[in-house]
Amino acid sequence: MSSSFEKYQKRRLISSYFSVVISIALVLFLLGLLGLLVLNTKKIADHFKEQIALTIYLKDTAKEVEITQLNKSLALAEYTKSTTYVTKEEAAEAHSKEIGEDFMEFLGYNPLQNSIDVYFKADYITSGEIDQIAEELTAKSFVDEVVYDKPLISLLNENVTKISFWILVISAIFTFIAVLLINSSIRLSVYSKRFTIKTMQMVGATKRFIRRPFVWQSVKLGMIGAVLALFGMGLVLHYMNKSFPELELLNDVTLLAALFIGVFLMGIIITWFSTFLATQRFLNLKTDELYY
Repeated sequence: MSSSFEKYQKRRLISSYFSVVISIALVLFLLGLLGLLVLNTKKIADHFKEQIALTIYLKDTAKEVEITQLNKSLALAEYTKSTTYVTKEEAAEAHSKEIGEDFMEFLGYNPLQNSIDVYFKADYITSGEIDQIAEELTAKSFVDEVVYDKPLISLLNENVTKISFWILVISAIFTFIAVLLINSSIRLSVYSKRFTIKTMQMVGATKRFIRRPFVWQSVKLGMIGAVLALFGMGLVLHYMNKSFPELELLNDVTLLAALFIGVFLMGIIITWFSTFLATQRFLNLKTDELYY
């Protein structure tokens, strides 16, 4: 009978530890993902900004040497990420594929122009900067027109600012919720042993002596949960980097290492602090108050 009861208690204890570890792991995993999002917000925003192109349409009278020099000067400019020279023939071929028919056969000539697509570095994607560059390019005698999506640039910059702000707000709220959830799991775990705590106190054990095994046990559970969370974060990061290699998510090793260490330490600190408070509460309660 005694053996059966001990097995039951052991299973119950393992189940309690398992639920605490899973709770800690899930909360830290979600918190870690949010941390990854915060760290890469600028990188993601920059990626989208750098997809916006300024197109320079060249006059048919433009000389080959003028086009080559302009393309080279743009490629070497501090604001340029990349340039692409598109001939009128290439543009016509791409347009025909897009509409599904050869429009030149109907018109009898190619109305399109040679052009240069300029992709800017993210820091230069502002309406003021691009306006100034566009004016300088338009002033060239062999340039017919300079076109770019000004409303899109303004909208993108506004939305990036708003999204960055709300991500920080959500991160702060989620961190607070994470602490509360882990704290609740730890308190429930300690609550199940409140009579053991009081018994040890009644036989003369000091508060520090009583707290030590509970704190150490919780810290170990916190470390296990943190390791599981980090493993999950690593898998997500690997998948995201494989799916979107252009974001270069694994390039900043120092920041990633700081985030992973931060998540691990958070698992330890929160569990230590929560267990300390929970055991202290039951140590300060009177024996008859343990039943409520």
